[in-house]
Parts: sequence; structure tokens; C-alpha cells
Amino acid sequence: MGRLYYRGYPIYDLTEFSTFDEVAYLIWFGKLPNRKELQDLKEKFVEERKISDSITDYLRKVRKDANPMDVLRTAVSQIGLEDTRPGDIREKAISLASKIPIIISYFSRLRDGKDIVEPDPSLSHVENFLYMLNGNKPSQVESRTMDVTMILHIDHEMNASTFACLVVASTLSDLYSSVVAGISALKGPLHGGANAEALKQFMEIGSKENVTDYIMKRLENGQRIMGFGHRIYKTYDPRARILKDYAKKITEERGNKELFAIAEKVDEIGCKILGKKGIYPNVDFYAGIVLYSLGFNPDLFPTVFASSRVVGWTAHVMEYLKDNKLIRPKAIYRGEIGRKYIDLDSRE
Repeated sequence: MGRLYYRGYPIYDLTEFSTFDEVAYLIWFGKLPNRKELQDLKEKFVEERKISDSITDYLRKVRKDANPMDVLRTAVSQIGLEDTRPGDIREKAISLASKIPIIISYFSRLRDGKDIVEPDPSLSHVENFLYMLNGNKPSQVESRTMDVTMILHIDHEMNASTFACLVVASTLSDLYSSVVAGISALKGPLHGGANAEALKQFMEIGSKENVTDYIMKRLENGQRIMGFGHRIYKTYDPRARILKDYAKKITEERGNKELFAIAEKVDEIGCKILGKKGIYPNVDFYAGIVLYSLGFNPDLFPTVFASSRVVGWTAHVMEYLKDNKLIRPKAIYRGEIGRKYIDLDSRE
């Protein structure tokens, strides 16, 4: 069985008993908060739920067909440009984690021709995110599903986007530049876009009865089963195991049970065939269904990923800077040495 720990705590325990706010505190501060510490963080999240008029104006004017990750990257860069406050890097991290859902929700509604929904201070971090996106307060199932989904995406060892953040941070650049690097890396389809591809796959299949033929044809043609395989896990990804239960609950509530039934069948057949090679469902397999059922358009999935992973990114940056060394990888040159310079007119 696959294992994942945050600061030594099993992910199964954190997703069963905890909340995004509590786990974010754990990641940033290295310990679970007491009641007062958790309340202070919640209040800080609420306090930072605002973006400047200039950023809101940018979101109104940006092309409606722009890639949401491009929009988010530019907005975060602008936040960094405007933030001239001296202060603890952790305070900036909390502020940024609070603002990213605002940016995503504003852009999503504005490009659809809808009025923006202002933050509700009575709602939790994840509840407010869904409220601002959809315009109505989430149900208990929606809220808990979003909570668990965001917990599962907070961190995952030294992935590409986290490494990108650390490379920038190691030069002693600012936190916002590091996060922009992380967003840029996450934008790539090999990192942050796999959940949308998995969802697209299930929609293409169309019916539970089509699953077997679909999988066999893809494998015969040398194609991947989207949402299967991981660079680290050679067993079932624990995040996928957890999300499967929530995917079932949220699809039942939202009336798209067939989508889950298709995914479950792909899971079953795929594990029988690919499991022999150590290839099993990863976190992206069920994440797409969950986010789609919560009201997110597929092109927004990577931005939701970023809204959670920013906690892990900033925690890694803060930890690295305590004993910073410039990250400068070595490269091996392959080519001729000592080539003779030929003047321009003599070149072929």
C-alpha cells in the first residue's frame, strides 16, 4: 500500500480528521496547531481575502480565452510588484495562499460574463473558494470533498514545480518570483494537466460498457491510460485511494454517477492489466472527476492545484533558505573541443 506523510503524519489520518487550514498550519509551522493558533490562521486567511483594484481590473480586461495558468502567473507577479511591505516570509505565504482562490474565482466568473462574488468572512477557506466560484454556499459533501482534495495536493516531495521554486529561491530572489516559477512549471501538461486528461478520457468512453474495448485499443496502440502511473509510486497512490471515496460521494450528489462508474471500471481493468508492471492509478485519476463535479471547468484544474500546492512551495522555500546554497546543476558538454575560428566570408 502506498504511503504519504506530511511532517510525519499519515495522509490517511489528516484527510479523515483534519481540514485544509489545519494542515496548512502543519506544513508552514511544522506542528499541528492548538485551538488559538488555528483560529489565528483562519482569521489571517479572512483578512487577506482581497486583491487590489489594479489586479481586478487586469482580470476584467485580460483575454477571455487566455490560459488560466497564464492569468494566475501574471496576477501573482503583480501581487509581488505591489507588495512593498517588509515582513515575515511566512506572512506573505499565508497572504498569497488566501489570494490565489480570489484570482481564480474572479477570472472564472468574469470570462463567463458573470458578476464577481465577494468573499464571505463567515466561510472557511475552501467553502469560500467554492462560494466565490459558483455563487452559492457549498453543501456539506461539497465542502468536505474540496477540503480533502486540497489537502491531498498541498505537497508531494521534490516534484518539478517545487524544485523550480527552490532554484529561484536559492538565488535569494523574492517569494513571489519563486511561486511564479512554480506556477510556470505546474502549467506543463506533464505536471499539472493530467487530471483534465483523465476526465477527458472518461467522457470519451461515454459508457461503462465501452470501457474494456477502449482500454484494450489504447494499449494495443501503445497509448497510455490517463491517470495511471507515477514516478515514485509503484503501487496504488494513497491520494487516489482517498479521492475515490469522495469522487463517489460527490458524483452521487451532483447527479453524474455514470462518470464515476466509468472511472471505477477503468480502475478495475487497468489494475488487472497494468498492475503487474507496478502501474496503478495516481492522484490525477479521480481528481478531475472531483473538481468537475465541484463546478470547476477543466482548464481551471491546474490553477486549483496551484491554490493548494502554494502552501507546500512556500514551506519548502522557507525551509531551504534557512541553510541556503545556490542551486547550480552541472551540465555535460557533448561536442567538439578546440574548433578553429573561420572568418565570416570563408564559411560555407
